[in-house]
Amino acid sequence: MHGDQEGRFFHGYYDCYCYLPLYIFCGRHLLAAKLRRSNIDAAAGSVEEVARIVAQIRRHWPRTRILLRGDSGFTREPLMAWCEANRVDYVFGLAGNKRLDAALVPELITATVESIRTGKAARCFKDFNYSTLDSWSRERRVIGKAEVTGGEANPRFVVTTLQPAEAKPRHLYEKIYCARGDRENRIKECQLDLFADRTSAATMQANQLRLWFASMAYVLLCALRRIGLAHSQFAEATSGTIRLKLLKLGALVRVSVRRIKIAMASACPWQEEFALAHARLRNAIA
Repeated sequence: MHGDQEGRFFHGYYDCYCYLPLYIFCGRHLLAAKLRRSNIDAAAGSVEEVARIVAQIRRHWPRTRILLRGDSGFTREPLMAWCEANRVDYVFGLAGNKRLDAALVPELITATVESIRTGKAARCFKDFNYSTLDSWSRERRVIGKAEVTGGEANPRFVVTTLQPAEAKPRHLYEKIYCARGDRENRIKECQLDLFADRTSAATMQANQLRLWFASMAYVLLCALRRIGLAHSQFAEATSGTIRLKLLKLGALVRVSVRRIKIAMASACPWQEEFALAHARLRNAIA
């Protein structure tokens, strides 16, 4: 934020005045983009948004199993309790504390010995039940990762509803939880490639509209990537790459009553991909 916009607050973690938007993705599909003030808890409003999205999903796919992933900012009793009451599984990061660190001491010792022996980073995992002293309503399954890298201990924790029989500790942490990190790349696409961070209007309502415009641009580019660019060199490209190589190009546009003609230079390096995407989108519409 670069002015005196409505809802302007200084956020210590980001070291600037900013908003704190809430994004919810399913893979690359953007499901929610809600603008929030930055003087709130990281999970504020998440129960309402998740409940709305889950209801829409189950209206069409009632038997689909839903797994919610998030960092430690979303490890809050209201959200976890709602998930448990509505058959939604979750894997959330869990901020460490003295009690959690103490529970992981034997595994950290084992990882340290292994790291010294091999000269490489070492990991051990512990599966146990845990509850906070007063903020949680019940015990929950926690996975602790005891990692030693370069002689430094790096303990991490997650809390989950997934049962041991269906998700072993290492697989749960490395394959299920850590995959959440790819959503950070999707947020970067929205914020950096499609300018969702341009919230310079005076009111939050206007800035929410700006955020939705950027979000709709992301949805359209995802559709272009999924339908028009499948099996091409841009099938996994970021929104920024697609904008730069397929949309930001010089062309002669002729508009008549019946059609729009786009004439690109014969030297355009991406003309085959452009033509392929155009043909696939036409077939999808037809």
